[in-house]
Amino acid sequence: MKRLVLALCAVGVLGAGAAIAVQGSHDAPAVGAQVGTTPAPAVPANAAAGAPAPTPAPMIALPDFSVIASRNGPAVVNISTTGSVKAAYDNRGEPFADDPFFEFFRRFQGPQGPQRGGREAPSHGVGSGFIVSSDGLILTNAHVVRDASEVTVKLTDRREFRAKVLGSDPKTDVAVLKIDARNLPVVPLGRSMDTKVGEWVLAIGSPFGLENTVTAGVVSAKGRALDDGSVPFIQTDVAVNPGNSGGPLFNTKGEVVGINSQIYSQTGGYQGLSFAIPIDVAQRIQEQIVTTGKVVHAKLGVVAQEVDQSFADSFNLPSPEGALIVNVEKGSAAEQAGLKPGDVVRSINGQKIVGSGELSAYVALAKPGDKVALDVWREGKAVALAGKLGNATERSLASVDSDEPAAKSRLGLALRPLDPLEKQAVGLGAGLVIERAGGAAASAGLQPGDVLLSVNGRPVNSVEQVRDVVAKSSKSVALLIQRGEERIFIPVRLG
Repeated sequence: MKRLVLALCAVGVLGAGAAIAVQGSHDAPAVGAQVGTTPAPAVPANAAAGAPAPTPAPMIALPDFSVIASRNGPAVVNISTTGSVKAAYDNRGEPFADDPFFEFFRRFQGPQGPQRGGREAPSHGVGSGFIVSSDGLILTNAHVVRDASEVTVKLTDRREFRAKVLGSDPKTDVAVLKIDARNLPVVPLGRSMDTKVGEWVLAIGSPFGLENTVTAGVVSAKGRALDDGSVPFIQTDVAVNPGNSGGPLFNTKGEVVGINSQIYSQTGGYQGLSFAIPIDVAQRIQEQIVTTGKVVHAKLGVVAQEVDQSFADSFNLPSPEGALIVNVEKGSAAEQAGLKPGDVVRSINGQKIVGSGELSAYVALAKPGDKVALDVWREGKAVALAGKLGNATERSLASVDSDEPAAKSRLGLALRPLDPLEKQAVGLGAGLVIERAGGAAASAGLQPGDVLLSVNGRPVNSVEQVRDVVAKSSKSVALLIQRGEERIFIPVRLG
């Protein structure tokens, strides 16, 4: 037994020596080096050539999410709503029909109107929110409280309050609520513009009604343009599901940098793509609602698209960057500033525009009347333009009866053309949106939001065409409208 132990020890010594010898043969030890000494570290090949050695990335420790959750969790609330809506489709068979996220995504499919008979269906929803002032001011999503007749806020200490909706802005999907309470915990607010791609973020909310659920991930991208591009969304891979809507998105400092608002999903559940409204945008909306009770948005009045390499080559641009102007709205701030279709906006007020969504995002954070300086690429050279942003809430409306004194109130409609985004959403190439309905039109059942397609079988694309048909009609007209997903003829007896 002793001989065996000695033999193993000898093999171990020889093995160690052999390993050193092999190491030495590779490292080419200096003359006089003895076997058993520690070899010098290998020198990278690029160091001998004088190239700088690559700098290793610093070690990054995971944040302690438990600290953020314990400190800020009490300021995150659960929101439940009840109400009734006029359904434009049959909810039966839809697995998420009662969920606010389901309703939210339906609105991107175009204007929705009542079913046959105008049946009202009860609605129930759940969502999340967070307290931003100790006297009961709460931020959430507009779609969480849409069509709600009653809003209930539940705190983590199990207290419940009836909430008042101070205001909501469907364009940015931000709503402000108020509950009658004092000395409430609040969340600290950060700056979404300071967030970086790859940064850790944390969401707290009530997915599927499961209160105070914590999920974490990273910022996947910034400035994502969805819907009409009015919000520069923060994209994350944080697990966000129905019920998380309106909940806060925290950075590693425990500051709110966004409001969880949308998900991309083909199943109704989380698939790795979540989108949050930047808190900078939400704060601007909150300030307007609390101060004035309403929200106004700036408007440039253009439709833009991305510049790819083919466009860059066609327009002799040095790089595929900027917002290519496709359409300029008549009478808009863009037209007054001198913008034309085919122009490429490369910067606005000194801020570089790489993608078309960045132009919309800049305008979304501005105010009506703000001055803008535009760096535009036109016909192979740079052009400087200047103007003032308009008011997005001011629509270009025209009354069918306004220019017909002898036939005053014969129809009672205020109409405007479909804008390009609405045409795409509704799937129509032409038509007129009914903004207001009164007199004979209202009596016949026409509603704001209906799209007028034809009068007495004649397709209409302008108010002048409608006036022409009405002027030639003696007693009544037949209007073809699109309401939601349905097309119906409505007879209107002229006044």
